[in-house]
Amino acid sequence: MSSNPVAETVASLMPRAKAELTELVAFKSVADFDQYPRSESEGAANWIADALRSEGFEDVALLDTPDGTQSVYGFLPGPEGAKTVLLYAHYDVQPPLDEAAWSTPPFDLVERDGRWYGRGSADCKGGVIMHLLALRALKANGGVPVHVKVIVEGSEEQGTGGLERYAEEHPELLTADTIVIGDAGNFRAGLPTVTATLRGMTLVRVQVDTLEGNLHSGQFGGAAPDALAALIRLLDSLRDRDGSTTVDGLDAASVWDGLQYEAQAFREDAKVLDGVELIGSGTVADRLWARPSVTVLGIDCPPVVGATPSVQAGARALVSLRVPPGVDAGEATKLLQAHIEAHTPWGARVTTEQIGQGQAFRADTSSPAYASMAAAMAVAYPGQEMQSSGMGGSIPLCNTLASLYPETEILLIGLSEPEAQIHAVNESVSPDELERLSVSEALFLQNYAAS
Repeated sequence: MSSNPVAETVASLMPRAKAELTELVAFKSVADFDQYPRSESEGAANWIADALRSEGFEDVALLDTPDGTQSVYGFLPGPEGAKTVLLYAHYDVQPPLDEAAWSTPPFDLVERDGRWYGRGSADCKGGVIMHLLALRALKANGGVPVHVKVIVEGSEEQGTGGLERYAEEHPELLTADTIVIGDAGNFRAGLPTVTATLRGMTLVRVQVDTLEGNLHSGQFGGAAPDALAALIRLLDSLRDRDGSTTVDGLDAASVWDGLQYEAQAFREDAKVLDGVELIGSGTVADRLWARPSVTVLGIDCPPVVGATPSVQAGARALVSLRVPPGVDAGEATKLLQAHIEAHTPWGARVTTEQIGQGQAFRADTSSPAYASMAAAMAVAYPGQEMQSSGMGGSIPLCNTLASLYPETEILLIGLSEPEAQIHAVNESVSPDELERLSVSEALFLQNYAAS
């Protein structure tokens, strides 16, 4: 990184950043209180509130959002007449999945091969630390030149919409000239990237019932309708032979006109096994950023261990549908539910329940804020030009903020580059990415204040 006072300050703060991220990762802040105690999330929220207070933030508050979780808010006043920038991250994390599959305990931050491993290290507790680093670097080099609002969400991973609804009920709280969402990631480590689009999503729970109770598969199998088989057949109808998503009435032919994702690079990033084909048609970018994608997240049925020779009377699945910008998530939900009902075989009884939803998002990359970020990233990543890409994931809050504040510019950056393996076992963050993106954010705030 080129010599720059801000960059030098961030470099000197990296040991502190690692210590703080270690403390924050240690909170098992999964916002599913059937799995993890509420106290773990509350502990993380209080840690962040204390950190904001120590940096001079005013009006620091734990906001009780309608979904039963807490978001952390704080305001740091800047010079009179300055612009206002809102910095976003979230402290809740995905469950660690199979803890035994982790190389080290998921809630311990462990350095290995130049990366820091731990659940939430990249998604998105590292984003909290990134914001703190950027602000500390500015304070050490002339001060923070803008008013800063920070909002750290407590239930982003659950898709329960608590902060979106709170923002709608308190629209004055998060007003800003520009919003920096610290929950995306570079297209590749070392390649500075802003995320221009996000897919929306919907979650639907599907229940199939065929019998009053399980039956002996020898005595009744072959004629008695098997609910698990019916569920498998209807779920199979959601994909074409090549794996493309096929929901009746939902367009699946859009193309991505921008930065491309080479198939071999995607295979390596996704760790696809040798000989296994990628699914879908079109370019990889088309499939990830421009088209809908269905995923079966879970199935309730008997496990193999302990299974009995029975025809199943009922079975249940959780289905996720990602939808690209231009597709309303509510309409996509209706199409998905109608498809499921139409493709359930044998007259089986089927019910569907929507349990989560978020709209897609498209940013205005021609705005002055993007020019300020491009100039900042050119310093933090010498020799590299800022790129714009899509992201297949969803951040429902983005669309809420865009609707509430249509004149506000929204930028998405973050630490979730492919090697981070977010949502998977052995999630990690690159300390080099944390350092460079913290520099980028700090310089962006300087550039933006002067623009």
